[in-house]
Amino acid sequence: MDKQPFDIGVALDRIEQAVQPWPKAALFQLAEEGFTSTFEQLLACIISIRTYDEVTLPVSRNLFARARLPAEVARLSWEELDPLISPSTFHERKAHQILAIAREVEERYGDTLPCDRDVLLSFAGVGPKCANLVLGVACGTPVISVDIHVHRVTGRWGYVKASTPEKTLAALEATLPQRYWIDINRLLVPFGKHICTGNRPKCSTCPVLDMCRQVGVDEHR
Repeated sequence: MDKQPFDIGVALDRIEQAVQPWPKAALFQLAEEGFTSTFEQLLACIISIRTYDEVTLPVSRNLFARARLPAEVARLSWEELDPLISPSTFHERKAHQILAIAREVEERYGDTLPCDRDVLLSFAGVGPKCANLVLGVACGTPVISVDIHVHRVTGRWGYVKASTPEKTLAALEATLPQRYWIDINRLLVPFGKHICTGNRPKCSTCPVLDMCRQVGVDEHR
């Protein structure tokens, strides 16, 4: 059938309703639970790297039950911190990174890590995806965080055409209205996990099928 023109505002409104039954992306869920500081969100993002949200959430809560402020985390030894985050992937390395960040933040900024992208990117282990996600969730800064779900879904729609998440970020910055920059990650992570999945997407139940170009979709449900 003929596809409707892709209206991103309409698409995200429909997806907002469609993802209601599913868990929120980890950092957005943690923010709803009160873990809203830049420092807390940064630590949660580090924990989330190569780690499922289903693991990131309890691990982050476990850490924050023990220590939330930079000074509190900095006082932990590696031997104390590593078991707190051990269910996450590469936890040994992450424990070293978190301790180094906590000590630097305490020394340079005290209790409050500033909402500054250059500062976030200066820490070992923090890349553009994490920096943008933290700025969006903790600070409300209009930035786009592109993970594999945002990359796959926006390409499948035909909304942007890019070969990597990094190129998708640049394409979205040029195309996506700024008012949607934070929400695109909040909505497309659960949408990409549960509806527009990597293999055999559930096109028959997709709320934006009438607009989607289904780029690269060979088999679907």
